[in-house]
Amino acid sequence: MRAPSSPRFASLVLDADSTLASVEGVDWLAGLRGPVLAAESAVLTAQAMAGVLPLEAVYENRLSRIRPTRRMLALLGEEYVRSVAPGAAACVAALQRMGVRVVMVSGGLRAALLPLAAHVGIAAADVHAVDLSFDAGGTCTGLDGAQPLARNFGKPQVVRSLGLPAPALAVGDGATDAAIRPEVAAFAAFTGFVRREAVVAAADHVVASFDELRALVLG
Repeated sequence: MRAPSSPRFASLVLDADSTLASVEGVDWLAGLRGPVLAAESAVLTAQAMAGVLPLEAVYENRLSRIRPTRRMLALLGEEYVRSVAPGAAACVAALQRMGVRVVMVSGGLRAALLPLAAHVGIAAADVHAVDLSFDAGGTCTGLDGAQPLARNFGKPQVVRSLGLPAPALAVGDGATDAAIRPEVAAFAAFTGFVRREAVVAAADHVVASFDELRALVLG
């Protein structure tokens, strides 16, 4: 049994889009290319996060149409920080003070997520996301090598490779987050920005805010 003052979980695996921040990053980038592409991207994202379509069926398709630039990713990084979930930084700090290992595992774009991670106190080395390759002009040419987090079951693969202290809790809003469940002690569906019933049904816990998450982890 755990000591009365010890956290319920030793590690926390956090999603980013629609969890740590209200933004869906690729959809936001699509918006910079116009409303038509933004609407099409949002439909594909919703289908992938609900588990209707596999992530790999939509990921590179969206990127090839958006063709994000390094400048666009920098703007997205600023938007992530502006859209951070209330209480997220305080929650991360409180858990880290109690010795909880906090990592970000996201299907988002790593270059844009690093400012968000820094803002909430997650080290760059603990940010696991998707890296892109760019041409000489700074425009995306595709994924930078094998990127497991751009695939449906990439998150459990990455979490397994991290060897996190047990027990671990995964938190997120999408089907790709629920897929982590075999690799962790528990999964919490985050509903603070969007509620997906299929994800809630697969969850051990449901939290709507980072205050609720802190209470869950610290018991």
